Amino acid sequence: MVERADLFQAALERRLAEHGPLAARMRPRSLDEMVGQRHLLGPGRPLRALIEADRLSSAVLWGPPGSGKTTLAKLVAGATKKSFVSMSAVAAGVKDVRETVETARNLLAVEGRGTVLFLDEVHRFNRAQQDALLPSVESGELVFIGATTENPFFSVNGPLLSRSSLFRLDRLSEPDLVVLLRRALEREDASADDDAITALARLAEGDARSALNSLEVALALAETAGRSAVSVEDVEAARSTRVLRYGEDEHYDVVSAFIKSIRGSDPDAGLYWLARMLEAGEDARFIARRLVILASEDVGMADPQALVVADAAARAVEFVGLPEAQLNLAHAVVHLANAPKSNSVTAALGRARSDVAELSAGEVPKHLRDSHYKGAARLGHGKGYVYPHGEPGGWVAQQYRPPHLEGRVYWEPTGRGEDVRRAAGGPAAEGEGAAQGGPAGQEGGRRGS
Repeated sequence: MVERADLFQAALERRLAEHGPLAARMRPRSLDEMVGQRHLLGPGRPLRALIEADRLSSAVLWGPPGSGKTTLAKLVAGATKKSFVSMSAVAAGVKDVRETVETARNLLAVEGRGTVLFLDEVHRFNRAQQDALLPSVESGELVFIGATTENPFFSVNGPLLSRSSLFRLDRLSEPDLVVLLRRALEREDASADDDAITALARLAEGDARSALNSLEVALALAETAGRSAVSVEDVEAARSTRVLRYGEDEHYDVVSAFIKSIRGSDPDAGLYWLARMLEAGEDARFIARRLVILASEDVGMADPQALVVADAAARAVEFVGLPEAQLNLAHAVVHLANAPKSNSVTAALGRARSDVAELSAGEVPKHLRDSHYKGAARLGHGKGYVYPHGEPGGWVAQQYRPPHLEGRVYWEPTGRGEDVRRAAGGPAAEGEGAAQGGPAGQEGGRRGS
């Protein structure tokens, strides 16, 4: 029965290789054909070494869609000559798992041949379903490979995860996708304009399956229109989107305009450049990183919450993903543009770094040195230190730098927003920090929020 199932699977794979979707026809047949994931599959890297030595036990592959999780599982089965059983956690239940386990036991006992159970979207399995796998995984009766797009530390049971090696797959880079697309064109005996290939790679956002599916549609459109090569227009039609020409020079120009618009407190301009970058296929994580930087560089202490908002948007990009996360990015753009601005933190760090680079370092004052280890007191470490929490108001005038640097001023507040000088050299007086001046003044900016 098992042998017939294997023969059927082999016949099905041959048929798909001839007539299936382009993404299925382009599935690698060896580790050397894999595109991307060099940190796992490059020469001497961990996953490759385990596969080639046939020493991979159970594993969880964590990565975004189209990063090669299913392909890797099939390559493991092919490299080890094990029987390969694929299930989707969306459709399978405990009964299916138990039947697979029983079949794997029989195959191992009768033929001495192992089984790879590939469970796609393992995060969809509930605790009881995942627990049903534990005995067989622990005994080695089968090799379990789970694939998930969710953080396995939250979505996979601890006992099952502890018995599996965890490998994180990355999104494919645009150069990786270009390599894959050119291979597909060669296989199909077709051609495409360089701009079209670049657009496909950018719009796929690291998803190999998405890139190949779009190329297949674009090839059909080009053929129908009588064109010998896929054009950008075919890509636009295949993706139902407008492809913006976005060369490397323009990439930096648009990003510069984006940052300067927000720094200049123009939320409409910030939103325009955000939309333009998103439409051009710019990496949302890159945009989020720029916003996090801007929150401290240009808003700073004038609105300390700006960094929290920018960081939340960056986390949303990872947690939610596009297209929905574009709303989180827009939220951050509007907040940062309307916020009062201060570069006092940026300037302060620059002054401090200049002193570190140009002046002698000096010793740490003895009263500030670590006094917790045995013998520190005999060296005078910590002697004379005044604990601020024991003083009225939780603050005390005290030397905190080497003597030759006392009196050097680094942080010079602008007075905008919450960026104010602390009274008498101490903490801000009660009530200080209210918005004063700046675009977010009394009405939340140019037109409120």
